[in-house]
Amino acid sequence: MIRTSLCDLLGIEHPILNAPMSRTAAAELAAAVSNAGGLGMIGGTTRGGAEWLRQQIRSTRALTDRPFGVGFVSSFSNIDELVQVALDERVAVINHSFSDPTAYVKAARDCGIRLFAQVQSLEQAKRAADAGVDAIIAQGGEAGGHTGTLGTMAFVPAVVDAVGSLPVLAAGGIADGRGLAAALMLGAVGVSMGTRFVASHQWGGGSWEQTPLLAAGTDDTIRTAVYDQIRGAEFPNGIADRVVRNAFNSKWEGRANEIDALRTELQHELEVAAGQGDSSVMDISGGEAVGLVRSLESAKTIIDRTVDEAARLLRDNAARLH
Repeated sequence: MIRTSLCDLLGIEHPILNAPMSRTAAAELAAAVSNAGGLGMIGGTTRGGAEWLRQQIRSTRALTDRPFGVGFVSSFSNIDELVQVALDERVAVINHSFSDPTAYVKAARDCGIRLFAQVQSLEQAKRAADAGVDAIIAQGGEAGGHTGTLGTMAFVPAVVDAVGSLPVLAAGGIADGRGLAAALMLGAVGVSMGTRFVASHQWGGGSWEQTPLLAAGTDDTIRTAVYDQIRGAEFPNGIADRVVRNAFNSKWEGRANEIDALRTELQHELEVAAGQGDSSVMDISGGEAVGLVRSLESAKTIIDRTVDEAARLLRDNAARLH
């Protein structure tokens, strides 16, 4: 058993969140993580819209009586309606990424909702702390999906030192008990894991997305802006997408000028690939921890083993010190 201040803050048993992955962190995964003692997070994607999000929140509530939250890519221009849904539905936590959270603090506080901010730089962490968020997720560049460049091992303790007593969670490259134990030693009070939960039975994507992730090794991811450039995605400067390397992103990496000229054709190619489940073309989000993920398991199995392994490592290694 590992209990930290995050557990006390949220009323949960284990200091583990699933990353609020857009589209694929839906009701089934969020409820499974919460029922296993962590904090389940729904990805508040703009693709589904407000009614999709409201349905996911209510479906999660029907599957669990434990706390859960919603996370947003808050740099997107049409996010306010989605945030209002989360406020109206009184979820336990709202997490904002890729945007200054200051404008969202008062509304969350007025609704009794905990507000988290996921950050990729020390400047962002300090700004979020000054804004009055309840916790910060320090995301290292090892993370799958959209992320910055700083390494988790150096970034997390720097954020811990910079924000005083404010709770800090670690994200990026964490997929097992070793990662949880390391994060706690760096001063974090919990972890947010994405890639490990992609390989769970409750993840909301397709098996064609899970198969290449399970086959990938630590060397097989790439941090790229190719897909964002093609789609015109609204992410801030310095943010790129860590995905499993495939024929498509290998072909177009470093060819920004050509992508601009062929954007319409490439957008169509991605649309066709999505419909066909073609993992040789589509962006399969995966962090550098893919090399630690080898099988599909339930969210409960993942959480139980992660916590048990971390507790054993912390206990046994402490006993070796004199």
